[in-house]
Amino acid sequence: MVRRNLFLISSSKVHGYEYLQHSREALTDFFKKHNVTKVLFVPFALFNYDKYTKKVGDVLTSWGFEVEGIHRKEDPVEAVRKAQAIYVGGGNTFLLLKLLYEKNLVEAIRERIFSGEAVYVGSSAGTNVATVSIKTTNDMPIIYPPTFDALGLVPFNINPHYLDPLPGNTHHGETRQQRIEEFHHLNKTPVVGLREGTCLLVEDDKITLLGDFNARLFMKSQPPAEVPPNSDMSFLLRQ
Repeated sequence: MVRRNLFLISSSKVHGYEYLQHSREALTDFFKKHNVTKVLFVPFALFNYDKYTKKVGDVLTSWGFEVEGIHRKEDPVEAVRKAQAIYVGGGNTFLLLKLLYEKNLVEAIRERIFSGEAVYVGSSAGTNVATVSIKTTNDMPIIYPPTFDALGLVPFNINPHYLDPLPGNTHHGETRQQRIEEFHHLNKTPVVGLREGTCLLVEDDKITLLGDFNARLFMKSQPPAEVPPNSDMSFLLRQ
């Protein structure tokens, strides 16, 4: 059994909800189950670290959890090694991964999560970097990370904000499905398309899809499959 406890959100912002509110019950339960009282927030996917940390902190504090920004720590690696929960926020995935490598946080986060001593929360870009690689992100490559290899906390990729083609849309560019199929021409890693308002709960060797909508699963050389809410997707950990 591989020890890991992850809460991987498609997006913090969902239509019809205030910031993070769509995941409040499940995320609060996740933190309480693992005795989390303090969250280390990683804001490196955006540029105004204080503003971003405050935005997330205002929400989580109102739920009863203390939040501190890793950018305020003199030694970020040591902060990770002491963290109860590591929350990596969304923004630009390329920028985020570059800074995680520059600050020597990739291996530090992996060690802390796989030891079972901390839990991981990712949203959007933070969810992307929890996977095998960032090759299935939707973001523009505004900067070069040293590699596309990510944290590898799970052995598959995710496409957050997964969108279906709109009926009657006159745009004839590539759909998300087509882009993921292009990825599978050159890669065999499974990809989970996470629609807005959904997330993956990973508990050691078990994965559960949470939320009100299906996920869309892409496996190389297989047709895409719709996965309904509350489905057990643990087979992805054995790929």
